[in-house]
Amino acid sequence: MAAALLAAVAALDVWSAGADMQEGLHITQAEWQVQDAPGFNAAPTTLDSKTLPDAWQPVQLPHALPVSLLRQAAAAAPGSTRITWFRVSSQGLPPTQVPLALYGARVRTDGTIAVYADGQLVHAAQQQGPLWSSPRVPLWIPLDKTADGNPPREILIRLEHTRASQVALSSLRLGPADALSWRHSWRHWLQLELPAMFSAAFLAVGIFALFVWLKRRHRTAYLLFFVLGAISFLRGLHFYVNFPIANDWFAWLTVNSLFWLVLLVHFSMILLHRLQQPWLTGTLIAVTALMALLTLPVTAALPNTPKVTPLIYAVVALMGVSVSVAGTIAAWRRHSGEAMLVAMGTAVCTVFGAGDWLQQSNFTSPEGWYLGPWTNAISFSIFGALLYRRYVGAIVQVEQVNASLAERLKAREIELEVSHQRLRAVEQRQLLSEERQRMMQDMHDGLGSTLISAIRSVEHGGISDAKVSQILKDCMDDLKLAIDSMEPVEADLLLLLATLRFRLEPRLEGSGVTLFWEVKELPTLSWLDPSSALHILRIVQESVANILRHTKATEIHVGTALAGDGVQVTINDNGQGFDVAKALGEAAGKGLHNQQRRAQMLQGTVAWHSGPSGTRFTLWLPLQAASQAA
Repeated sequence: MAAALLAAVAALDVWSAGADMQEGLHITQAEWQVQDAPGFNAAPTTLDSKTLPDAWQPVQLPHALPVSLLRQAAAAAPGSTRITWFRVSSQGLPPTQVPLALYGARVRTDGTIAVYADGQLVHAAQQQGPLWSSPRVPLWIPLDKTADGNPPREILIRLEHTRASQVALSSLRLGPADALSWRHSWRHWLQLELPAMFSAAFLAVGIFALFVWLKRRHRTAYLLFFVLGAISFLRGLHFYVNFPIANDWFAWLTVNSLFWLVLLVHFSMILLHRLQQPWLTGTLIAVTALMALLTLPVTAALPNTPKVTPLIYAVVALMGVSVSVAGTIAAWRRHSGEAMLVAMGTAVCTVFGAGDWLQQSNFTSPEGWYLGPWTNAISFSIFGALLYRRYVGAIVQVEQVNASLAERLKAREIELEVSHQRLRAVEQRQLLSEERQRMMQDMHDGLGSTLISAIRSVEHGGISDAKVSQILKDCMDDLKLAIDSMEPVEADLLLLLATLRFRLEPRLEGSGVTLFWEVKELPTLSWLDPSSALHILRIVQESVANILRHTKATEIHVGTALAGDGVQVTINDNGQGFDVAKALGEAAGKGLHNQQRRAQMLQGTVAWHSGPSGTRFTLWLPLQAASQAA
């Protein structure tokens, strides 16, 4: 993105060459002279150039004499100053009725700046000394027309500076303000506003990385990214603030943050290519610590002023070159693309910083662009790309792990399904075996014993044909009950009773007995299995059989209801009653005892209430078995 913006700037410069006629006068010729002065003084509000010495010499704009850095740094006598004057003419500017403005890409001096139009002060800056943002802020001065409506005939520029330093002035443009404003806005946006946005974005993403590191302390790269973003933001503040340059803590932070950044970038590359460089690391730490001590405002061994900082920046540039070269070699040896990217970025940032250093020292044209503010954009782009790559890599790794877990889970599910099918087959075989044993036991105890008794009675000739017929009917009913108990009733007692009703109705109709079915909806019995169903069927069948054999009843009423924590089945008849206690006490009451025994096996109870008008039989069954309730 930075390269694209620089290309756009170059294209605009080419295009602007054809727009000069519309923008007014492009001033590249001027007159200048230099005066000695006892010190910095406030600029007068009015000044006639005729009062100045007649020592004007022609000069080409842009103008920038190289600075002797060593002499500038060693210069003492802060009261010894000079004033450099530039005088330009507006001759050749076509008459216009629109507001005018004077635009210059850059004015640099370490003293005050004053601009006069036809002897009147129209602009004053750096009255308290040079500002941190001054070298990057383009000159923009709205101008009033003269009394006769013409543009100013003469522009006089007054630049104060120390004796050992030099001033710099770009070419000037004088013309309609609307036609020139885009140049000022474009340069201001690219030199100040857009780099400030990158610095803020770098800091914001760095804070995000800090919170990530607080959750994942083993990820040192996130902490390093935050420190880089924070220091880069602090380093870039001097590009945008209007603080006067002084030997204070802000200046100390501005100068030393460059050393910290180079050291952090070195540590970043070590983390990436994983090749220790103890000699270089030790040297960088020693130089960074030494500079931090020498530039402390309290000692002022090396004051943080425009006179000294160019030499300090030369040391930073040397460190940047060393880190870039060493990082490139280590990245090439370790085949680390990420470390190579950081090394190349460091080299570009060093070149940008060296370009600014040359421009600050008047070794290059003052109309050039300061690229130092764009180093934050480059650092943010490179380290942001690395962070993004790590982030995407982590997502891909998680997806791969999830895919592997999904495959393992699927394989495990298949294994469990196979095991489940095997268990179901085993359970089914076991259930068949148990059901077979149960049926054999029931047939042995019920149907088998009845048939054996009948066979013995027939063999001894002690039983009538009617009795034999009744025994065979009982055997048939018992067999049907055993079959019905195997039907799935889904724990529904009413469905089980309906099955018994279907079996009993033909027999009841043949006996002239009317059946009244008065059942109500009941909850399911979760414990109702085939064995329990057979017990219930035999209890109810025994009760109905007793009514048909002994009571001479003409009506039977079957009902159901909820009773406490269970359900009850009631069977009422209108036949002759019987003595319940006597029947239970005699040997002939074997059927009643069987009903009691079967009910107890179901954890239920049976009861009889008999009188002259009939008998009421009650079977109570629990909703839950005792093991389930526990």
